[in-house]
Amino acid sequence: MQDKKWHEAGEGSERLPLLPLRGLLAYPNMMLKIDVGRVKSLTAIERALNADQRVLVVAQRDANVDDPHAEDVYGVGTVVKIKQVIRLPDDTVRLLVEGESRALLLGVVEQDDVQLGELKRIEPRSPGKTVELEAQVRALKALFVEYAGERGGLSGELMAAIDGEEDPGRLSDIVAAHALSGIRDKQQMLETRSVLSRLNALTIILARELELTKVEKRIHEKVHDKLDQHHREYYLNEQLRVIREELGEDEESDRDQFDKRLAASKIDGEARAQVTRELKRYRQMSSSSPEAQVSRSYIEWMLDLPWGSRTRDRYDVPGARKVLDKDHWGLKRVKDRILEFLAVGAIKGDLKGPILCLVGPPGVGKTSIARSVARALKRKFVRLSLGGLRDEAEIRGHRRTYIGAIPGRIISSIRTAGSVNPVFLLDEIDKLASDFRGDPASALLEALDPELNASFSDHYLEAPFDLSEVLFITTANSLDTIPAPLLDRMEVIEIEGYTRAEKAEIALRHLWPKQLKAHGLKKSDVRLNRAAVYALIDGYTRESGVRSLDRQLASLCRKAAMRMSEGGETPVAINEGALKEFLGTRKYDREPPLKMPERGVVNGLAWTPFGGETLSIEVAVMPGSGAVDLTGQLGDVMKESARAAYAYIRSRAEALGIPDDFHKSHDLHIHVPEGATPKDGPSAGVAMTCAMVSAITGRLARQDVAMTGEITLLGTVLPIGGVKEKLLAAHRMGIFTVLLPGGNEKDLEDVPGDVRKQLKVDLIHKVDQALNTVLTN
Repeated sequence: MQDKKWHEAGEGSERLPLLPLRGLLAYPNMMLKIDVGRVKSLTAIERALNADQRVLVVAQRDANVDDPHAEDVYGVGTVVKIKQVIRLPDDTVRLLVEGESRALLLGVVEQDDVQLGELKRIEPRSPGKTVELEAQVRALKALFVEYAGERGGLSGELMAAIDGEEDPGRLSDIVAAHALSGIRDKQQMLETRSVLSRLNALTIILARELELTKVEKRIHEKVHDKLDQHHREYYLNEQLRVIREELGEDEESDRDQFDKRLAASKIDGEARAQVTRELKRYRQMSSSSPEAQVSRSYIEWMLDLPWGSRTRDRYDVPGARKVLDKDHWGLKRVKDRILEFLAVGAIKGDLKGPILCLVGPPGVGKTSIARSVARALKRKFVRLSLGGLRDEAEIRGHRRTYIGAIPGRIISSIRTAGSVNPVFLLDEIDKLASDFRGDPASALLEALDPELNASFSDHYLEAPFDLSEVLFITTANSLDTIPAPLLDRMEVIEIEGYTRAEKAEIALRHLWPKQLKAHGLKKSDVRLNRAAVYALIDGYTRESGVRSLDRQLASLCRKAAMRMSEGGETPVAINEGALKEFLGTRKYDREPPLKMPERGVVNGLAWTPFGGETLSIEVAVMPGSGAVDLTGQLGDVMKESARAAYAYIRSRAEALGIPDDFHKSHDLHIHVPEGATPKDGPSAGVAMTCAMVSAITGRLARQDVAMTGEITLLGTVLPIGGVKEKLLAAHRMGIFTVLLPGGNEKDLEDVPGDVRKQLKVDLIHKVDQALNTVLTN
């Protein structure tokens, strides 16, 4: 408790910059090193250096408080003078200060982002030489010598300084600084004004510390003796092991070890019975037998699996939201579904439920979403890539009759995770293959069925393993290649491509800081503005995700590092005009390829597993006998769309102004450029109709319009899928007028608001509406 007599000390008050310390305090007439990093503290130091280089240092009551006020610090501190200032690379400052006098803190004043302490200095009072005081000094010195001997590690200079110190006040401060460990005890000595009281309190505290040190030393000696005993036992056991190896009896120790591990394991039921039987067989085998090695490997696998070992889930929905928002920008629908999943788990107490399947183009963050879920739940994370997997045994393991048999990759990943409830990512599930070695997709049915995976059977284990607590998350670029029975067991969450604005935010918030760190650069070394990011997105990438954008940002970092290494100016400024210098000529142009209306050419929209794309559909008319050629690697569905569109045109020849014998005297050639790329899908009917009518009638087609939709023979426009991706593709190409089937009006809600504002979407129900919009004369 603070001595009441402090309030009587000092002749006047003064103001000095205030420097709160965490777990540290200063005594008068002593040197102290202080590392300073808080903004207010750095400002206080600057204020002091510009004045008389003196600050008031006080200890915080709670070291966890980052912005302390008057009530958060003790009422007595020390006025110190700054002797040396060292600025460290991490923007902190190291001070060497010397204490001058104790001071009573009367109040704290906030002034220009700095804290000033209103204080009264406490001048030392000479207590006068008395017998009692001299006795206390001698007792304290003797006690400290004994304490130093027990503790060790104290320098000879310190011992000499204490032995030669004649001033009782300075002696008490030196002993308190070096012998007391707790900040409260040190503060109590700082606040105690009476030198005699300080010496008396220090004697009591030092005597207690001496006893504790002696007890700790005895405990350490006992532990050391036991460790010596353990070393001796280890040495003897090693000798015994070598003797057994020489005698060919080393397998006996392995069997004993297996018995101990089995007894300590949480394995139960059929699995325990299987291991027990195998261990009994192993005991009867010779160590030189090949079967013994197979049996030993099986027992080790079974005992290595985390039977009943699980991590504790964190069902903190707000915390999970923060993790997901920190790791990913946008993806609202995906985040909401995952948070709903966690909220249900918080109520139920477990996360047994449907298998989540994240479907979307490459580079949109499917894999990283799964990692974030694991981090939010505080679960282990394992990943299994299924791309190109053909062998069923990779999933369900090999039977032990085969040489070199091992468990499947699911069980192997569970052992790697070390728990029965990891977040398990099955990546690229749409790229599974099958051949004569079996069908891996069918083998996954048991693992991904919530009703069956509680007793998953691996061929190698020959015993059921519970996968019901595993949170399976799968990823795919497309659902078309996933077998229907497997797809039925998963809940599909679609992740569409990002808009231009979303890509810019992702680049500035996540990708750019990551690339700077990866290339050893700081934000102050390279400056990248938002306009440059938009220009990078428009001119150097064309994708639904951000993977290519990430590579371009990495290229910018490399170019900047090269310029810095060659002695260029820093920071390196990257603006829109500098992109050509760093990355070369733009690869893409957001403007449509043709600006003026053209005959027989229209812009269609297509969905691909990699996002939306624009397709330029061209039709040429020439004299002939009525043949229709289709080129551009068109699939069967697109070929049927072309035939249906041609049939509709012939049925409406009179209304469209086409001669009756046109189909007998002219040939049509329909071509979709980029012939090396296969194309298919039921959404090109409207575009093909407009292109053919434009070519046949000679009417020009607008090139600032894109369209999608399938038609019937009666000219009805049918709804299609992939609306969001197609509209984003049109937006990327700089086409802002889109013809969309009327049945897809509800899908416009999924399109980001900033994109919808820039697009003019005309809903059509008949193909005549498209012809009236696209054809200009």
